[in-house]
Amino acid sequence: MVRDAPNTPQLPLALGILDAARAAGVGRSTIYDNINSGHLKARKAGRRTLIFMSDLRAWLDTFPPVKSEAA
Repeated sequence: MVRDAPNTPQLPLALGILDAARAAGVGRSTIYDNINSGHLKARKAGRRTLIFMSDLRAWLDTFPPVKSEAA
């Protein structure tokens, strides 16, 4: 078994709503709206709503790129 070095910070596998909003740079209502519309996957763990980091990244990848304006 491979073990991580001591004191190596571990990235979370999932985030709560507020942490997911902070990580994505959007508001909580945007997260809730996209969960309710089916664009962002979420899972329940008891009363908590969790968003896997992989699902958050996949959702962010659906955003269109910013077009640069030619001078």
